[in-house]
Amino acid sequence: MPVNVEIKARASDWAAQLKRGLALADRTERLGQTDTFFNCANGRLKLREQGRAGACLIFYRRAGLKGPKSSSYTLVPLPHPERTLKVLSASLGVKAKVVKKRLVCFVGRTRVHFDEVKGLGRFIELEVVMAPGEALSAGRREAEKLMSALGIKKSDLAADAYADMLRS
Repeated sequence: MPVNVEIKARASDWAAQLKRGLALADRTERLGQTDTFFNCANGRLKLREQGRAGACLIFYRRAGLKGPKSSSYTLVPLPHPERTLKVLSASLGVKAKVVKKRLVCFVGRTRVHFDEVKGLGRFIELEVVMAPGEALSAGRREAEKLMSALGIKKSDLAADAYADMLRS
């Protein structure tokens, strides 16, 4: 499974942090995303629908910790997301639905997400894409460097997934 080093944080100064992210970006992409999370005993399973950008099924495992943490994942493109949604909803049950507007700033190998999440507010996520066999410490250092550049404080960090935040 591919691995990322990730963080999630509440945006404490959205305008300034967005300006910094855009200044660092090699390129950007705007997306509307709906993530439907299913009940899953050994990780997280979600169907991501993103309009013209397509749909995919994503399974991942990540510790519920604040700060940089590893996340292993598998992503499967879906040609018929509506059918997959029906089958998984009926067989596993829906845990939560997360609707967000996302601006992705690509900074080297890191995806910086500026998310506006319906019912939760504004967040910033970092996903440092790790090379196979690369030490996670390199990804943690990269995430910490970007946290500093974006003005993300340790007190802004969140441990939970959006789906869990919506349920609490």
